[in-house]
Amino acid sequence: MHNMSDIIEQYIKQLFEDTDDDVVEIQRANIAQRFDCVPSQLNYVIKTRFTNEHGYEIESKRGGGGYIRITKVENKDTNGYINRLLQLIGPSISQQQAYYIIDGLLEKDYITEREAKMIHAIVDRDTLKLDVMSRDIIRANILKKLLPVINYY
Repeated sequence: MHNMSDIIEQYIKQLFEDTDDDVVEIQRANIAQRFDCVPSQLNYVIKTRFTNEHGYEIESKRGGGGYIRITKVENKDTNGYINRLLQLIGPSISQQQAYYIIDGLLEKDYITEREAKMIHAIVDRDTLKLDVMSRDIIRANILKKLLPVINYY
């Protein structure tokens, strides 16, 4: 059985398929009511599964007529996607952000499940046993070296 976050994520992805468009607008209250969950659950799904690293941009308007506009940023080629990720990384990156990038690569079939697990292990805080700042810098450097290799194959 899938958890509520998985169900909401699938619903939103289905909206993209149904509309055949790169933009989906949803209303927080309607989705929360539809799935009988609190609006913060929807916020969690948006913040963790529809990130820049996953290839989405989010625009949110709060209030009575508020909405969340999710735009799928399509890079038609691997090169464009990898370059976009390299720009997102910057000088340092948290473990969670790195996981989002890895999951996005897996989702787009740029890496296999096995490769994703290996990269997760490499960038994990238990592997990089250093102070947080050093760890985030080294993690960013690892990903910056790794991404062009993925692009090459």
